Amino acid sequence: MKTNDAIVEIMKREGVDVLFGYPRNALLEAAAAGDIRTIIPRQERIGLHMADAYSRLTKGEKIGVFCCQHGPGAEVAYAGVAQAYGESVPILFMPGGYPTTTAHVGRNFNSVRNMAQITKSAEPLNFPGHVNGVMRRAFTALRNGRGGPALVELPYDVLEQDGADVDYTPVLRTKYAPDSESIAQAASHLCEAKRPVIYAGQGIHWANAYAELKELAELLAIPVCTSLPGKSSFDETHPLSLGSGGAAMPYQVRHFLDQSDVILGAGCSFTATAFGIRMPTGKRVIHATIDPLELNRAVETDIALIGDAKLTLRALIEACKARIGSTPRDASSVAAEIKTVADDWLAKWMPKLTSDQVPITPYRVLWDLQHTVDVANTVITHDAGSPRDQLSPFWKTTAPHSFLGWGKTTQLGYGLGLALGAKLACPDKLCINVWGDAAIGFTGMDFETAVRERLPILSILLNNSSMAMELNVMPTATEKFRSTDISGNYADFAKALGGHGERITRIEDIIPAIKRGIAATEAGKPALLEFMTSQELDFSRYP
Repeated sequence: MKTNDAIVEIMKREGVDVLFGYPRNALLEAAAAGDIRTIIPRQERIGLHMADAYSRLTKGEKIGVFCCQHGPGAEVAYAGVAQAYGESVPILFMPGGYPTTTAHVGRNFNSVRNMAQITKSAEPLNFPGHVNGVMRRAFTALRNGRGGPALVELPYDVLEQDGADVDYTPVLRTKYAPDSESIAQAASHLCEAKRPVIYAGQGIHWANAYAELKELAELLAIPVCTSLPGKSSFDETHPLSLGSGGAAMPYQVRHFLDQSDVILGAGCSFTATAFGIRMPTGKRVIHATIDPLELNRAVETDIALIGDAKLTLRALIEACKARIGSTPRDASSVAAEIKTVADDWLAKWMPKLTSDQVPITPYRVLWDLQHTVDVANTVITHDAGSPRDQLSPFWKTTAPHSFLGWGKTTQLGYGLGLALGAKLACPDKLCINVWGDAAIGFTGMDFETAVRERLPILSILLNNSSMAMELNVMPTATEKFRSTDISGNYADFAKALGGHGERITRIEDIIPAIKRGIAATEAGKPALLEFMTSQELDFSRYP
């Protein structure tokens, strides 16, 4: 059996049903022959972003897989692999490799050597007879521990060689839980705390720990905020919800964290980043994480709970019940405080959220969007910069994994690929990406991929004809050379690529246009709604 056919058989045994890729890589043809759907984007990075979302929304049950050409293909793909690594998403990346005779010759791009720092594992497949072991190690890395990419480099001379035999069973998935002593200590501190807060990360998503998070919060009457990747892990209409935070956040997140005495980080990393919540100092921190290497990186840990988020929270719940009983504490006072703080914060923003100004403020677009779609049956994601910070504080999620948040690295154009991958994984949901006129310049051509691959997403483009976030840091370049100015008619662009496109300039047209865009997606056509907006520089930030 040829090596590429053996790889396809192994992927099928691991449940892979889609291969994202860009030619030339012999695996694409072999996958198609093996009835694995092949999806070709317009560039490598987008294909990796699609694989990223596919892994996220299937909770890793179906690993997103991407292959591409050796050399230039792998070089362009680097950014997509780095993004998945930063966001801890398991994807299998299989770039081609130079022939084994020249793989280590200087100036030839060696993916294993160059991507070792942004992958969980990186290994070449240099002999057909090694296929079972190499693929088994890759899938083991993907299905266990903290998420991240696994790389298998495929020298193109090896792919076509005979001599591969498939002797392969799907790899084990392991789960582990914290030791009982640490659980007991954590439970005692949580039960005795006067103002505890739960900070939930994306580990809640990966572990499917939604019910446990809710039960613990209700048992102890603890307010819950989430990281941006953890957003939608807790119903944000729940009385104990504080909302989510990244660079921008609802004020109640800042208020309760700063006044807390104990912070339980559940399924989070506490990574120090400009695009995450700053944790206050002087608090007792209980860090529940699957990865011990995350301890004490940016926040000093008092108690460590190492293990799967679902198992960890279940153990905490039982330990707390042993101390206080099974009857949930009265949450009325903390819920009332949350509501008071949240209402006061929102009242200050309502003039922007409901503004009738022209050019339209992006806040009005996103407010109307939220109140037009079926939020629970929607998967929405953002792009870097302004769209992220304008959307995330105000969008209230009600269903798990209905918001794909990200932000440890902030590549422009990431959101489009995420929306495409989400639509593939969740064809019955409305899948939306919110981006700006800078982001579409990076990945906009892949709107054609949405059309060609029959992935009817709704793309909300906020066009202020400027890189607005850079205006304050590039005033001279803007004044002298208009360096932050950008332009284009993106609605016409979308129509030219075969999709539904509209440009909206009037307040009264916002909701009707959104409804028409949704109708277009329901009819099977991707839609891009281009809203001409103001250069908004006001964000809900509380450093």
